[in-house]
Amino acid sequence: MKIGLLFGSFNPIHIGHLIIANYMANHTELDKVWLVVSPQNPFKKLGDLINTYDRLEMARLATDNSENISVSDIELKMPQPSYTIDTLTLLKEKYPEHEFALIMGSDNLISLPKWKNYKLILRDYRVYVYPRPGYENADLANHPSVTITMTPLMELSATFIRKSIAAKKNVQYFVPDPVLKFIENKNLYS
Repeated sequence: MKIGLLFGSFNPIHIGHLIIANYMANHTELDKVWLVVSPQNPFKKLGDLINTYDRLEMARLATDNSENISVSDIELKMPQPSYTIDTLTLLKEKYPEHEFALIMGSDNLISLPKWKNYKLILRDYRVYVYPRPGYENADLANHPSVTITMTPLMELSATFIRKSIAAKKNVQYFVPDPVLKFIENKNLYS
């Protein structure tokens, strides 16, 4: 089975993440998409990051009824910060029957040369890229391991959602209803 891995903080998960995952699972060669909840991105400050288990639970709530999108907590069991190549290696060992691919935005494709062992990633894995506003020209776009997709362009961000919640703005339809209830019940991002 071909499984696409969409890594992220999911702080919180929102419809943009789900649209990307759904597109990849249904409009590419991938069979399923796993949302890999990252406790800490090595390129980002901890700053506004809420509890990892709350982010994991929101991702699970958002994908409960999905046939081909699920959530992975593999990075929660790894040393922090976690690096993509290490996670890929562990997944390959744990699930040798699957073929894994990376899903990333065009912004990450531009910064990929800064990643730990990025040449190994490009050698051993397919990379499916979705467009991000303002990041159209990546040097690696023509690499044989890279597939640029026609995923709908999403300008929605978790930062926007967090700021909206803090400003007491309505974020209905930006996040799935069960996620919104979870955020409200735990008074997150206020």
